[in-house]
Amino acid sequence: MTTDPSESSNLLRRAGQGDAHALGQLLESHRKRLRRMVRLRLDPRLQGRIDPSDVLQEAYLEAAERLAEYLREPKMPFFLWLRFLTGQKLLVLRRRHLGTQARDAARELSIYQGAMPEASSACLAAQLLGKRTAPLEAAIRAEMKLRLQEALNSMEPMDREVLALRHFEQFNNAETAQLLGISESGASSRYLRALKRLKDILGSAPGFFER
Repeated sequence: MTTDPSESSNLLRRAGQGDAHALGQLLESHRKRLRRMVRLRLDPRLQGRIDPSDVLQEAYLEAAERLAEYLREPKMPFFLWLRFLTGQKLLVLRRRHLGTQARDAARELSIYQGAMPEASSACLAAQLLGKRTAPLEAAIRAEMKLRLQEALNSMEPMDREVLALRHFEQFNNAETAQLLGISESGASSRYLRALKRLKDILGSAPGFFER
């Protein structure tokens, strides 16, 4: 489900006036994109234990409770605020399930006034392989996933994040730069560098990175 900007603004206005149906429509319009974000950033150790729908449900409940607060002083677009709340829920769930194992500040990227779980190499590799249309034999798939993870792990964390934001979360270059607090030229060069490294590995898969 998608809505155009004017419709989203209308739904947000009505939601702020207490229209629960409008709020439900507004939240639902972002579900697909947020689920993709959750899958990218869900700690691999928690896959099978936490369902993305549960994360979104918790985030949506908090969004409903804090909507009036957001509308009094909206410091960012509604979707980015909702994405931020979802990322915070992911961090809480990770710490709840993994305890001290989850306290790795290096794996959390500062965004606005909080943190966001990074997109892990394992999740990125799985998503990249998932974009292929032709089935792969298990052994070939496992080898390719390992090569992808090695390439992703060799990148700077910011390069991986730019790749996740641009290629999977569908932010444009300007939005990516704003989210990460870097220049647009820097975001663009990092994205191109990350794509080139992956294309070098997957050169035998034409069309792999087509949008």
